[in-house]
Amino acid sequence: MIDFFVHSFNTLSHGLLGYAVPFLFVLTIVVFFHELGHFLVARWAGVRVLTFSLGFGPELVGFNDRHGTRWKISAIPLGGYVKFFGDESEASTPSAQTLAAMTAEERAGSFHHKKVGPRAAIVAAGPIANFILGALIFAGMALYYGKPSTIARVDGVVADGAAAAAGFKVGDVVVQIDGKPIESFADMQRIVAMNAGSALTFQVKRDGAIVSLTATPALLERKDPFGNSHRLGVLGVEHKSQAGEASTTPVGVGEALKIGVEQVWFIITSTFKFLGSLFVGQGNPNEVSGVLGIAKMSGQAASAGFQFVINLCAVLSVSIGLLNLFPIPLLDGGHLMFYAAEVVRGRPLSERTQEMGFRIGLGLVLMLMVFATYNDILRMAAS
Repeated sequence: MIDFFVHSFNTLSHGLLGYAVPFLFVLTIVVFFHELGHFLVARWAGVRVLTFSLGFGPELVGFNDRHGTRWKISAIPLGGYVKFFGDESEASTPSAQTLAAMTAEERAGSFHHKKVGPRAAIVAAGPIANFILGALIFAGMALYYGKPSTIARVDGVVADGAAAAAGFKVGDVVVQIDGKPIESFADMQRIVAMNAGSALTFQVKRDGAIVSLTATPALLERKDPFGNSHRLGVLGVEHKSQAGEASTTPVGVGEALKIGVEQVWFIITSTFKFLGSLFVGQGNPNEVSGVLGIAKMSGQAASAGFQFVINLCAVLSVSIGLLNLFPIPLLDGGHLMFYAAEVVRGRPLSERTQEMGFRIGLGLVLMLMVFATYNDILRMAAS
């Protein structure tokens, strides 16, 4: 038992040192754009911004801009916040006593004295900025690298696999899955991987005719080049690239933006499918990752090349934006939930109700963080 803990500590210490720099690079970009979304819309709405912080805790370095906003980098680099005039804390919780004592001039720049529409726009702007950042990164990569294209041809069918049961044959070319056009074998792999246990309708070209097949990808555990285990949907087909077959097509700005938006949408829908599988007991909760897992992925991406770091940045940006929209008090989605209740009731929720909500939200977030970190430690110790 002692040897296990010593091995675990050494593994974690060595890994964290190698992952820290790329992790902080990725997280800082994602957090900066998230908070910038809040900041820009708040300025547009006439809200006075007191603080724009990257990180939490004691300030390391900072400056004041001409509007009086304190821009700073804080000691704990695991997030960030924008604090508005009228906020009692970094979580944008108000104090009824403080708000009531404000003068008319102060109320004009107070976040909590704005109508529900501007407040909701300010809160939603953070996650939306994350989605925009992800789409722009994916679009930029498409512009720079072009659009890869490898024909989605079946060169082999695994016996007793899902494809064999569905009637796939060697030489079939997949052209659509559930009505979505398939332009490469990678497109097909991506859709199949995220739909284990779900019946998919394939349109394949066979001997000049279009044939419709229905297959249900099997759930298998596979390891990536870094040794990380993933549970993915597998169809049971083989593809062999032939000389000169793979190509990269240059794309214009419009097509690149379309690719970027499609990638963002794919991440969002895939996340909901994963959460749905957890809800019905088919998903694996051990795949939930926390800070340590993200740090490890950042280090692995850095070892593979800058392109992979930027791609991870885009994926993480979309994921964090989506997470923040969940209706959990303390997160942006929780604030939006309170504002929706305010619209229905015609007045804000009581200070006590909001305080209780934030405490419950804090408890849920801490539980999720502990669970995710526990998963990360087990995975890293076993590697």
